[in-house]
Amino acid sequence: MARLWLIFSQATTIAVAVLFVVTTFRPEWLPARSPAAPAFNQSAPAMLVSSSRVASYSDAVQRATPSVVNVSTSKEIRSPRHPLLNDPVFRRFFGDQLPEEAQRASSLGSGVIVSTSGYVLTNHHVVEAADEIEVTLADGKKLLAKVVGNDPDTDLAVLRVDAENLPAITFGSSESLRVGDVVLAIGSPFGFSQSVTSGIVSALGRTGLGINTFENFIQTDAAINPGNSGGALTDAAGNLIGINTAIFSPSGGSMGIGFAIPVSTAKMVLEQIVKSGSVTRGWIGVEAQAISPAMADSFKLGGTRGALIAGVLRGGPADKAGVKPGDVLLEVQGKPVADPTGMLNLIAGLAPGQPAKVKLKRHGQDVDATITVGRRPKPQARAE
Repeated sequence: MARLWLIFSQATTIAVAVLFVVTTFRPEWLPARSPAAPAFNQSAPAMLVSSSRVASYSDAVQRATPSVVNVSTSKEIRSPRHPLLNDPVFRRFFGDQLPEEAQRASSLGSGVIVSTSGYVLTNHHVVEAADEIEVTLADGKKLLAKVVGNDPDTDLAVLRVDAENLPAITFGSSESLRVGDVVLAIGSPFGFSQSVTSGIVSALGRTGLGINTFENFIQTDAAINPGNSGGALTDAAGNLIGINTAIFSPSGGSMGIGFAIPVSTAKMVLEQIVKSGSVTRGWIGVEAQAISPAMADSFKLGGTRGALIAGVLRGGPADKAGVKPGDVLLEVQGKPVADPTGMLNLIAGLAPGQPAKVKLKRHGQDVDATITVGRRPKPQARAE
């Protein structure tokens, strides 16, 4: 037994010695070893990923697009005959009574079905002065539409088509919007109906653009192009939050700056037009201007918030209440006035014939006044 153990020990020693020599001086004689594979964070195969985890607004699009329509308008434009046709030689060949030349001009826009009974909301400038209005539904069906009423001050109009059980859109809340929220713009840019673009809310409460009398726009970078006017701006769930109205673009195409009328404004206009055919707003008969830092120091206001009363209409509601040029309007019915646009919006929301309490700053002193609100005059029609 001791002899066998001695032989085993000697054999093992010799084997280890040979392996050491070969490893040191002839490593290429040894069989090659595969390097260890590096570790990767591998995602699951695409086919195994649940579709609910993939970012998509398809459900919102399918919910909202049936309610968005194409609005096409046409009107007759008559132009006088050429002066040469008054020449006796021309009259000899063409006759004494040549009619004026008549042509039809057409334009495209978008609209949103807001009632199953056939009411469609769009922009005033889309249907302004149109002789004929045609609405094309998402399924391709074409219907003639009539203007129920319009509101140039907000650039909104309400149409009516003779149809029932239409796919009306769901109204969302523009008051709960936040900068950065995802939005979808749906319409017919350049006539491509049911086009959808996405973006975010870039800013809220945009004013001073000179587009409408009453401005409180939602700014978005969702692509809006000619033909999108009157279409829907929805949230990520497909609820209506605005009516696409205008773009800022030197070239006429989308530059990532688009503006939509908040649905809160659109709903107010819609309800009044459906009820009475027009929109009634409050008015006090003043002209206001913004307050500069120098004015704020002069009037001892401590800031530029408020609206400087630059003019008062003689015999108007404000004049009867004792408001004077040079006064600074600070509050209307307890709500602070930020600037002239804010003042205009606050007063427009007052009911005509009702008293409204206002706070003024006059010669450094606070002055309270009560104004009986009048009815805002209708804007003058634009000359053709």
